[in-house]
Amino acid sequence: MNLKKFKKLSGDASFRQFYRTNNSVLVYSKIQKRSNLLNYDAVNKILIKNKILAPGLISQNYKKNFIEIEDFGNKNMLDKIKSSKIKLNEYKKILKILYQIQKIKNFKTQNFLKKKFNLSNYSKAKILKESYLFLDWYLPANKLIIQKGYIKKNLKKIIDNLYLNLKIKQKVFVHRDFHVSNMMFYKNKIALIDSQDAVLGNPAYDLASLIDDVRIKTSNSFKSNILKVFLSKFKYKNESQFINDFEILSVLRNLKIIGIFTRLANRDKKKKYLKLIPYAWKLIDNRMKNNSNFNDLINFLKENPKIKIK
Repeated sequence: MNLKKFKKLSGDASFRQFYRTNNSVLVYSKIQKRSNLLNYDAVNKILIKNKILAPGLISQNYKKNFIEIEDFGNKNMLDKIKSSKIKLNEYKKILKILYQIQKIKNFKTQNFLKKKFNLSNYSKAKILKESYLFLDWYLPANKLIIQKGYIKKNLKKIIDNLYLNLKIKQKVFVHRDFHVSNMMFYKNKIALIDSQDAVLGNPAYDLASLIDDVRIKTSNSFKSNILKVFLSKFKYKNESQFINDFEILSVLRNLKIIGIFTRLANRDKKKKYLKLIPYAWKLIDNRMKNNSNFNDLINFLKENPKIKIK
Protein backbone atom coordinates (compact mmCIF):
# COMPACT_ATOMS: atom_id res chain seq x y z
CA MET A 1 0.00 0.00 0.00
CA ASN A 2 1.24 3.45 -0.92
CA LEU A 3 0.73 5.48 2.25
CA LYS A 4 1.74 8.71 0.50
CA LYS A 5 -1.67 8.95 -1.14
CA PHE A 6 -3.33 9.31 2.28
CA LYS A 7 -3.35 12.31 4.59
CA LYS A 8 -0.78 11.91 7.35
CA LEU A 9 -2.12 12.82 10.78
CA SER A 10 -0.09 14.40 13.56
CA GLY A 11 1.53 11.65 15.58
CA ASP A 12 2.14 11.09 19.27
CA ALA A 13 5.21 10.20 21.33
CA SER A 14 5.35 6.65 19.93
CA PHE A 15 6.88 5.08 16.80
CA ARG A 16 3.48 4.87 15.11
CA GLN A 17 2.33 6.81 12.08
CA PHE A 18 -1.31 7.61 11.33
CA TYR A 19 -2.98 8.18 7.97
CA ARG A 20 -6.59 9.11 7.17
CA THR A 21 -8.47 7.46 4.32
CA ASN A 22 -11.98 8.50 3.27
CA ASN A 23 -13.61 6.94 6.34
CA SER A 24 -10.93 5.20 8.40
CA VAL A 25 -7.48 5.58 9.94
CA LEU A 26 -4.42 3.53 9.04
CA VAL A 27 -2.01 2.82 11.88
CA TYR A 28 1.48 2.04 10.60
CA SER A 29 4.13 0.65 12.92
CA LYS A 30 7.29 -1.15 11.86
CA ILE A 31 8.92 -0.78 15.30
CA GLN A 32 7.22 -2.40 18.32
CA LYS A 33 4.47 -3.58 16.03
CA ARG A 34 3.26 -6.34 18.36
CA SER A 35 2.31 -3.73 20.95
CA ASN A 36 1.23 -1.04 18.51
CA LEU A 37 -0.88 -3.27 16.25
CA LEU A 38 -1.68 -6.67 17.78
CA ASN A 39 -2.10 -5.53 21.38
CA TYR A 40 -3.92 -2.37 20.34
CA ASP A 41 -6.55 -4.42 18.53
CA ALA A 42 -6.86 -6.88 21.42
CA VAL A 43 -7.29 -4.21 24.11
CA ASN A 44 -9.81 -2.36 21.94
CA LYS A 45 -11.82 -5.59 21.68
CA ILE A 46 -11.93 -5.83 25.49
CA LEU A 47 -13.13 -2.23 25.73
CA ILE A 48 -15.75 -2.59 22.99
CA LYS A 49 -17.06 -5.81 24.56
CA ASN A 50 -17.64 -3.80 27.75
CA LYS A 51 -19.57 -1.06 25.91
CA ILE A 52 -16.71 1.44 25.95
CA LEU A 53 -16.20 3.30 22.69
CA ALA A 54 -12.84 2.38 21.13
CA PRO A 55 -11.63 2.07 17.53
CA GLY A 56 -12.75 -1.21 16.03
CA LEU A 57 -10.63 -3.09 13.52
CA ILE A 58 -11.70 -2.77 9.86
CA SER A 59 -8.82 -4.62 8.21
CA GLN A 60 -5.22 -5.60 8.84
CA ASN A 61 -2.03 -6.36 6.96
CA TYR A 62 0.37 -7.33 9.72
CA LYS A 63 3.05 -8.40 7.26
CA LYS A 64 3.08 -4.89 5.84
CA ASN A 65 2.98 -3.31 9.31
CA PHE A 66 -0.43 -1.65 9.39
CA ILE A 67 -3.99 -1.98 10.58
CA GLU A 68 -7.10 -0.07 9.52
CA ILE A 69 -9.36 1.16 12.31
CA GLU A 70 -12.44 3.33 12.82
CA ASP A 71 -11.97 7.08 12.50
CA PHE A 72 -13.26 9.16 15.42
CA GLY A 73 -12.45 12.53 13.88
CA ASN A 74 -10.11 15.29 14.99
CA LYS A 75 -11.56 16.63 18.23
CA ASN A 76 -10.14 15.21 21.43
CA MET A 77 -11.24 15.90 24.99
CA LEU A 78 -8.36 18.31 25.50
CA ASP A 79 -9.94 20.55 22.84
CA LYS A 80 -13.40 20.02 24.34
CA ILE A 81 -12.28 20.94 27.86
CA LYS A 82 -10.38 24.02 26.72
CA SER A 83 -13.50 25.35 24.98
CA SER A 84 -15.91 24.40 27.78
CA LYS A 85 -17.23 26.94 30.28
CA ILE A 86 -17.96 24.27 32.90
CA LYS A 87 -14.84 22.12 32.79
CA LEU A 88 -15.76 19.96 35.79
CA ASN A 89 -18.77 18.61 33.88
CA GLU A 90 -16.45 17.35 31.14
CA TYR A 91 -14.28 15.61 33.73
CA LYS A 92 -17.36 14.01 35.28
CA LYS A 93 -18.12 12.46 31.89
CA ILE A 94 -14.56 11.14 31.71
CA LEU A 95 -14.85 9.71 35.24
CA LYS A 96 -17.85 7.69 34.08
CA ILE A 97 -15.57 6.04 31.51
CA LEU A 98 -13.03 5.37 34.26
CA TYR A 99 -15.74 3.75 36.41
CA GLN A 100 -16.63 1.53 33.46
CA ILE A 101 -13.12 0.33 32.70
CA GLN A 102 -12.44 -0.39 36.38
CA LYS A 103 -15.50 -2.66 36.46
CA ILE A 104 -14.22 -4.86 33.62
CA LYS A 105 -13.91 -8.46 34.83
CA ASN A 106 -12.83 -10.44 31.76
CA PHE A 107 -9.40 -9.46 30.47
CA LYS A 108 -8.99 -12.26 27.92
CA THR A 109 -9.56 -12.12 24.17
CA GLN A 110 -7.90 -12.93 20.85
CA ASN A 111 -5.92 -10.62 18.62
CA PHE A 112 -6.53 -10.53 14.87
CA LEU A 113 -3.98 -13.32 14.33
CA LYS A 114 -6.22 -15.54 16.49
CA LYS A 115 -3.65 -15.66 19.29
CA LYS A 116 -4.78 -15.60 22.91
CA PHE A 117 -4.36 -12.29 24.69
CA ASN A 118 -4.61 -11.45 28.37
CA LEU A 119 -3.72 -8.25 30.19
CA SER A 120 -0.45 -8.55 32.08
CA ASN A 121 0.12 -7.30 35.62
CA TYR A 122 1.56 -3.85 36.20
CA SER A 123 4.33 -5.43 38.22
CA LYS A 124 6.81 -3.84 40.58
CA ALA A 125 9.56 -4.43 38.02
CA LYS A 126 7.57 -2.74 35.26
CA ILE A 127 6.61 0.34 37.31
CA LEU A 128 10.14 0.82 38.62
CA LYS A 129 11.68 0.32 35.18
CA GLU A 130 9.48 3.15 33.91
CA SER A 131 10.35 5.41 36.84
CA TYR A 132 14.05 4.74 36.24
CA LEU A 133 13.70 6.50 32.87
CA PHE A 134 14.12 9.64 34.95
CA LEU A 135 17.50 8.35 36.15
CA ASP A 136 18.59 6.99 32.78
CA TRP A 137 17.69 9.98 30.60
CA TYR A 138 16.98 13.13 32.59
CA LEU A 139 19.93 12.98 34.99
CA PRO A 140 22.60 12.46 32.29
CA ALA A 141 21.09 15.32 30.25
CA ASN A 142 21.12 17.75 33.19
CA LYS A 143 24.48 19.45 32.77
CA LEU A 144 24.11 21.32 36.09
CA ILE A 145 24.53 18.11 38.07
CA ILE A 146 28.14 17.14 38.77
CA GLN A 147 27.90 14.04 41.00
CA LYS A 148 25.51 12.11 38.77
CA GLY A 149 26.52 8.67 40.05
CA TYR A 150 25.89 9.63 43.68
CA ILE A 151 22.59 11.29 42.82
CA LYS A 152 21.38 8.39 40.68
CA LYS A 153 22.18 5.84 43.39
CA ASN A 154 20.31 7.78 46.07
CA LEU A 155 17.31 8.63 43.91
CA LYS A 156 16.98 4.99 42.87
CA LYS A 157 16.77 3.98 46.53
CA ILE A 158 14.17 6.69 47.21
CA ILE A 159 12.06 5.63 44.20
CA ASP A 160 12.22 1.98 45.30
CA ASN A 161 11.01 2.94 48.78
CA LEU A 162 8.13 4.96 47.37
CA TYR A 163 6.88 1.89 45.55
CA LEU A 164 7.05 -0.12 48.80
CA ASN A 165 4.68 2.40 50.42
CA LEU A 166 1.82 1.61 48.02
CA LYS A 167 -1.07 0.09 49.99
CA ILE A 168 -3.80 -1.15 47.62
CA LYS A 169 -3.56 -4.76 46.46
CA GLN A 170 -6.69 -4.74 44.27
CA LYS A 171 -6.05 -5.00 40.51
CA VAL A 172 -8.23 -3.34 37.86
CA PHE A 173 -7.98 -2.49 34.15
CA VAL A 174 -5.41 0.30 33.85
CA HIS A 175 -5.25 2.17 30.54
CA ARG A 176 -1.84 3.52 31.58
CA ASP A 177 -2.12 6.72 29.55
CA PHE A 178 -5.54 7.90 30.67
CA HIS A 179 -5.32 11.59 29.84
CA VAL A 180 -7.55 13.91 27.83
CA SER A 181 -5.40 13.82 24.68
CA ASN A 182 -6.13 10.09 24.43
CA MET A 183 -9.89 10.57 24.40
CA MET A 184 -11.76 11.59 21.28
CA PHE A 185 -15.06 13.46 21.37
CA TYR A 186 -17.12 11.81 18.65
CA LYS A 187 -20.89 12.09 18.08
CA ASN A 188 -21.34 13.40 21.64
CA LYS A 189 -19.53 10.40 23.10
CA ILE A 190 -16.04 9.85 24.49
CA ALA A 191 -13.86 7.28 22.72
CA LEU A 192 -10.68 5.85 24.24
CA ILE A 193 -7.61 5.59 22.02
CA ASP A 194 -3.94 4.67 22.52
CA SER A 195 -4.87 1.71 24.74
CA GLN A 196 -2.22 -0.78 23.62
CA ASP A 197 -0.23 -0.58 26.87
CA ALA A 198 -3.15 -1.46 29.15
CA VAL A 199 -2.37 -3.63 32.19
CA LEU A 200 -3.89 -4.88 35.44
CA GLY A 201 -2.86 -2.54 38.21
CA ASN A 202 -3.62 -0.09 40.98
CA PRO A 203 -7.04 1.65 40.72
CA ALA A 204 -5.41 5.00 41.55
CA TYR A 205 -3.07 5.00 38.54
CA ASP A 206 -5.41 6.12 35.75
CA LEU A 207 -6.93 8.77 38.01
CA ALA A 208 -3.45 10.17 38.62
CA SER A 209 -2.88 10.21 34.84
CA LEU A 210 -6.10 12.17 34.37
CA ILE A 211 -5.83 14.69 37.20
CA ASP A 212 -2.09 15.33 37.12
CA ASP A 213 -1.86 15.58 33.35
CA VAL A 214 1.20 17.57 32.29
CA ARG A 215 -0.52 18.63 29.05
CA ILE A 216 -3.30 20.70 30.64
CA LYS A 217 -2.91 23.12 33.54
CA THR A 218 -5.64 23.18 36.17
CA SER A 219 -5.72 24.66 39.67
CA ASN A 220 -5.03 22.55 42.74
CA SER A 221 -8.59 23.16 43.97
CA PHE A 222 -9.95 21.90 40.64
CA LYS A 223 -7.77 18.79 40.89
CA SER A 224 -9.11 18.19 44.42
CA ASN A 225 -12.68 18.48 43.17
CA ILE A 226 -12.13 15.80 40.53
CA LEU A 227 -10.63 13.50 43.16
CA LYS A 228 -13.61 14.10 45.47
CA VAL A 229 -16.08 13.29 42.69
CA PHE A 230 -14.29 10.03 41.98
CA LEU A 231 -14.12 8.99 45.63
CA SER A 232 -17.78 9.84 46.23
CA LYS A 233 -18.73 7.38 43.49
CA PHE A 234 -16.19 4.66 44.25
CA LYS A 235 -16.52 4.56 48.03
CA TYR A 236 -13.24 2.85 48.89
CA LYS A 237 -13.11 1.18 52.30
CA ASN A 238 -9.92 3.02 53.14
CA GLU A 239 -9.94 6.42 51.45
CA SER A 240 -6.64 7.45 53.01
CA GLN A 241 -4.93 4.43 51.42
CA PHE A 242 -6.32 5.38 48.03
CA ILE A 243 -5.11 8.98 48.35
CA ASN A 244 -1.70 7.74 49.49
CA ASP A 245 -1.39 5.53 46.40
CA PHE A 246 -2.76 8.26 44.15
CA GLU A 247 -0.05 10.65 45.33
CA ILE A 248 2.79 8.13 45.09
CA LEU A 249 1.75 6.93 41.63
CA SER A 250 1.38 10.50 40.41
CA VAL A 251 4.94 11.32 41.48
CA LEU A 252 6.37 8.10 40.02
CA ARG A 253 4.46 8.71 36.78
CA ASN A 254 5.65 12.29 36.42
CA LEU A 255 9.25 11.28 37.11
CA LYS A 256 8.81 8.75 34.30
CA ILE A 257 7.31 11.44 32.06
CA ILE A 258 10.26 13.77 32.67
CA GLY A 259 12.55 10.91 31.62
CA ILE A 260 10.46 10.12 28.54
CA PHE A 261 10.28 13.76 27.43
CA THR A 262 14.06 14.05 27.79
CA ARG A 263 14.51 10.88 25.74
CA LEU A 264 12.14 12.17 23.05
CA ALA A 265 14.16 15.38 22.82
CA ASN A 266 17.64 13.85 22.84
CA ARG A 267 17.14 10.56 21.02
CA ASP A 268 14.20 11.28 18.72
CA LYS A 269 14.75 15.03 18.21
CA LYS A 270 11.21 15.83 19.41
CA LYS A 271 12.14 18.97 21.33
CA LYS A 272 8.58 20.23 21.84
CA TYR A 273 8.12 18.02 24.91
CA LEU A 274 10.87 19.77 26.90
CA LYS A 275 8.64 22.77 27.60
CA LEU A 276 6.31 20.51 29.62
CA ILE A 277 8.98 19.43 32.12
CA PRO A 278 8.70 22.47 34.46
CA TYR A 279 4.99 21.79 34.95
CA ALA A 280 5.73 18.12 35.63
CA TRP A 281 7.95 19.29 38.51
CA LYS A 282 5.10 21.47 39.82
CA LEU A 283 2.79 18.46 39.78
CA ILE A 284 5.38 16.45 41.71
CA ASP A 285 5.81 19.23 44.29
CA ASN A 286 2.05 19.47 44.77
CA ARG A 287 1.67 15.76 45.52
CA MET A 288 4.64 15.60 47.89
CA LYS A 289 3.60 18.37 50.27
CA ASN A 290 1.05 16.47 52.41
CA ASN A 291 2.47 12.94 52.51
CA SER A 292 5.29 11.96 54.86
CA ASN A 293 6.30 9.14 52.50
CA PHE A 294 7.93 11.82 50.35
CA ASN A 295 10.15 13.26 53.10
CA ASP A 296 13.29 11.58 51.76
CA LEU A 297 12.64 12.81 48.22
CA ILE A 298 11.78 16.33 49.39
CA ASN A 299 14.95 16.56 51.48
CA PHE A 300 17.15 15.14 48.73
CA LEU A 301 15.80 17.62 46.19
CA LYS A 302 16.42 20.46 48.66
CA GLU A 303 20.00 19.28 49.16
CA ASN A 304 20.48 19.03 45.39
CA PRO A 305 18.42 21.92 43.94
CA LYS A 306 20.06 21.73 40.51
CA ILE A 307 18.21 18.47 39.82
CA LYS A 308 15.03 20.41 39.14
CA ILE A 309 14.38 22.66 36.16
CA LYS A 310 11.88 25.38 36.95
